[in-house]
Amino acid sequence: MSLKLSDVSVLAYANNFTLWHYKTEDDSVATPNYFDNAADMMNVGDLIIANVDTDGTPVTSFYIVTAASGGTVSVVVYS
Repeated sequence: MSLKLSDVSVLAYANNFTLWHYKTEDDSVATPNYFDNAADMMNVGDLIIANVDTDGTPVTSFYIVTAASGGTVSVVVYS
């Protein structure tokens, strides 16, 4: 599956930083290019709280946006 923009929401915004929430039935969102549909909304350093696999074994993960330009978004798992 791919990112559904309707399931992305802003939880907080301040000083050019956005805290995002995303929920999906996908079991992984850390695949390359998964968040590309949101490239015009996200910035480097933004944090995404993702509730994944909501129709199976739900997991909550945190991701940091490491690149967001030219229609591409890269994320890494926050640890």
